Amino acid sequence: MVEARSPIRVDRRSKTPAYLQIVEQVQGLVAAGVLDPGDQLPTVRRLASEARINFNTVARAYRILDEAGVISTEHGRGTYVVRRLAASRARRARGAALESLARDFLAAAVRLGGTPEEARAVFEKTTRESAGGRRPGGSPSGSRERKGGDHP
Repeated sequence: MVEARSPIRVDRRSKTPAYLQIVEQVQGLVAAGVLDPGDQLPTVRRLASEARINFNTVARAYRILDEAGVISTEHGRGTYVVRRLAASRARRARGAALESLARDFLAAAVRLGGTPEEARAVFEKTTRESAGGRRPGGSPSGSRERKGGDHP
């Protein structure tokens, strides 16, 4: 890839975590043939600087893509597209990213003092609300008022 600005964009206002935006975009660019095998991706630091995000966020996205076999990072040489992403591999890469996101969500819930069961219940409720076309927490039953028995 030339030293021009990277085609990868991160919307910092999006509800989708930055690392998932990067994973999805790289997969899409590879699947669309915009990025071909052998093309070099921007360095972690360069992409982080362009996107104005922490370099660890970019490193996490690259690690997920590397584990999925989409890219390969060679220390001191750079990060390269390895091969075109087949539909089945794209599904596995998406699955890996979703698993990582689920682990992060569960860890955050536990740090807040919640249990895995509480986290699951909140996730399922939010999923039902989203599937019904409502914003999470937007229904009358999704009121944010504290009820007796909740944590202080």
